[in-house]
Amino acid sequence: MNETRLSTTIKQLRKEYNLTQQDLAYKSGVGLRFVRELEQGKPTVRMDKVNQVLELFNLQLGPVPMERRTDE
Repeated sequence: MNETRLSTTIKQLRKEYNLTQQDLAYKSGVGLRFVRELEQGKPTVRMDKVNQVLELFNLQLGPVPMERRTDE
């Protein structure tokens, strides 16, 4: 699995708030395995669960412009 913008953001926020992965899972009501997979950049995660995690930080998923790839 590759780190993504989402996984990096979640990991950074968790560390800023001095939470362990276990703390984050408990406080957001998701499983520890979900938090681990989310931080590792699993490409298929449930949006409702992601929003449960993000809600702790007063954030939610939303549409953002895609970064254009340039193939050289």
